[in-house]
Formats: sequence, structure tokens, C-alpha cells
Amino acid sequence: MTPLRFGVFITPFHALGQSPTVALEYDLDRVVALDRLGFDEAWFGEHHSGGYELIACPEVFIAAAAERTKHIRLGTGVVSLPYHHPLMVADRWVLLDHLTRGRVMFGAGPGALPTDAHMMGIDPVEQRRMMQESLEAILALFRAEPGELITRYSDWFTLRDAALHIRPYTWPYPEISTAAMVSPSGPRLAGALGTSLLSLSMSVPGGFAALETAWEVVRDQAAKAGRDEPDRTDWRVLSIMHVADTREQAVDDCTYGLQDFANYFGAAGFVPLASTVQGSPQSPREFVEAYAAAGSCCIGTPDDAIEHITDLLERSGGFGTLLLLGHDWASPEATYHSYELLARKVIPHFKGQLAAPRASHEWAKGMRDTLFGRAGEAIKNVIVEHAAEQGNGPR
Repeated sequence: MTPLRFGVFITPFHALGQSPTVALEYDLDRVVALDRLGFDEAWFGEHHSGGYELIACPEVFIAAAAERTKHIRLGTGVVSLPYHHPLMVADRWVLLDHLTRGRVMFGAGPGALPTDAHMMGIDPVEQRRMMQESLEAILALFRAEPGELITRYSDWFTLRDAALHIRPYTWPYPEISTAAMVSPSGPRLAGALGTSLLSLSMSVPGGFAALETAWEVVRDQAAKAGRDEPDRTDWRVLSIMHVADTREQAVDDCTYGLQDFANYFGAAGFVPLASTVQGSPQSPREFVEAYAAAGSCCIGTPDDAIEHITDLLERSGGFGTLLLLGHDWASPEATYHSYELLARKVIPHFKGQLAAPRASHEWAKGMRDTLFGRAGEAIKNVIVEHAAEQGNGPR
């Protein structure tokens, strides 16, 4: 089987009352650490209100992160297409693709926060329609033959004789991924337009974007569009985790910021996450324990994380990349330790990196009596020969 890829989805989430400069620098430091630890991907969101999700332009953030990293791929999670002219989006991506030598991935969505749309005078009811029109235009620009001009008219943008004046660094163009949260629009677009799928519902059950049903929507729409069977390795699934050396330590770690996170999601209108914990637990620890018990996240040990990921793979039928939500549930020190534990003990399990060293160790251990005895005899012979040459033979 194809090894599972791993990434982190950094929207980001930073509680109120701290320096945004320091918070953004922390996010950049996190990407550097993830790159060093061997994570495959990091994704960054676009938000313009709420005070928690601080990155307004993921492309600018990616440009800064690319200068500090070597291997990790960097994606937008997501560019909110109704907020931008499609030609400008495509041109920015061509530039970023060249500057990063092809390490970028283009995640597209309609925009998550109604308050963002309100400030721009955009009706939330129209956002998914606008996203589809924009994405179709962007794909037409990327897929155009040399000399082909693209003309499209909408009630909110115009493309007239448009073309990309330079081609992307990546052939034929950077990977494009369509985001899905709670509606079927993301999986439908991914199947109809031939993009990869970015499932951001965080395992919230129910609906057409749920883990158990999203890929069937992609397959159905691909078949209706006459496209080949979509590849599950092009599917990314978001989950929430924090791991520590013990379950007790993991729970203690999350008393740092989980309640703030849940309160923000309630204020932002994401009811399924806000209502994960019913009632008002008396202490932060009780709140974390109740949140973990609800089953929509993993707060525990590396072994718990392996069990959690295995369950996601079985429930979904399989996917290509697991994205871990970047959050401030724990302190920076505990968060870095969580990433390190995942890199050392969880990721190798799903990449098939542990079996060969174990097999080699067991083989070498089994051969010890046979080979080490002969090796010891060889050493003894050399010592005897050397002593004889020096005139100090054994007495």
C-alpha cells in the first residue's frame, strides 16, 4: 500500500490577548520544526475577522515559510475564491510555484467565516456558486493551450482574452485541492473538475462531507463528468490530535488552551465543534476529559494516535494524507513534543518504516551464536599470531 502522508493544517488558532507578531513567528517556527521532523505538508488559512485566525494572505505566509524550510510542501488552506479575481489568484500561484520550485499546493474554498463575507458585501448564499465560477476560470487558465485566450463573464468578475503570460514551474500546473466542510459542494466540485479533495470537517459525523460519505460523492460526480476513477491518495483528511508520553500528561497539556478553542468555535458559528462538550464541567481538566471522550479528537499517547488514525482509515475506506489541525490546545513546548512523538513513533508506523529494521534486528540476533563465535575465533587467532611474531608466544 502507498505510505500515508502526514501534514499539519495551520489556520492558525491563537487566543486573544497576545502579540500577533509573536504568534505569527511561532507559526513560522512550527513549520521549520515540521520540516526538520519529516512531515510532508503544511497548510495555511485565509481569514479577515474574528481575531483568532491571523493569516490574511496564505500566499505571503508561504513565501516566508519557503525561505526557512527545505523539503516540506506548502499549501493554502484555503484561498477564499469569492474574495479575489481569478486571474490574480492564478498569477500569484504561478509566481509562488516558481519561487518555491514546485513545493506549493493550491487549496481553494468558498470562505469559512460569514463575518469576512459580510465586510466585503458578499451574500454567504452566493459563495459556493462564486467559488465554482472562479475555480472553473482558474482551471481554464492553467489548462489552456499556448495561444489560447480565455473569456468568461460573471456578475462579479470578467475575464477578457485572458492568458497566463508565464507558465507554472510545476508541469502541467500546481496541485489544486477543493475544500469540503459540511456541505457536498466540495466533493462535488472535486469529482466534476478533477481536483484533489481537502476534507476539513474534522471527522464530524453526518452529511455529504462526512468521512464515511465524501469520497462516494467525488466518485459519483467524476463518473457523471466522464472522468477516470479518482485516486484515493489524492484525498486529504483533517483530524485533531495532541499526544504526550502518558494520557494523563496529554490531558494536562490541553488545559492550556482547549477551552478557549471551543469557545471560539462557538462564537464563529461552528456548532458541531462548540457543542462537543455538553454542560459546564467544573474544572479545565474535566472539560478536556469530556471533550476527548466525545470521540472527535485524540488526546493521548502515540499508541492512541495509531489506533485513532487506523479507525479513520477504516471508516473512510482509505485516503492519502492525514492533516493534523494546528492549534494552541497545549503550550508551545508541549506542542513541539507532540509533533516529535508523532514523527518518531506514529508516522513511521504508517509509512512502513519500522518493519525492515525490526526484521534485520531479529535476523542478526538469531545469527549471533553462529557468527559471533566465528568472529571471536578470528580475533583470538590474530592475537596469537601477533604474540608469536613478537616472541611472546603463549606459555
